[in-house]
Amino acid sequence: MITLHRLGHKLELFHLNPDLIVTVEGHPDTVITLATGAKIVVAETPQRVCQSVRAYRVEILAGAMKRRQEQREDTGGTVSPLRPTPFDSTELA
Repeated sequence: MITLHRLGHKLELFHLNPDLIVTVEGHPDTVITLATGAKIVVAETPQRVCQSVRAYRVEILAGAMKRRQEQREDTGGTVSPLRPTPFDSTELA
């Protein structure tokens, strides 16, 4: 999730799943259109929103790559690409 501020409510933080974002437009306010059709006006610039989405995705991919490397080390260098790993909710903390 990325953290944003609703326009006009600088102290009102909310978290948004960036996978739901379809478009980010700045005209002159930043309007985020979601896959649901909802539109959200935020205080951040379009560049800042894009930067937050990029950072979120880098974090997700880095975590996946780290877990993949740990699997390789645990199995002696062989990991089946189709074998799912068990989900451990403690990793989210």
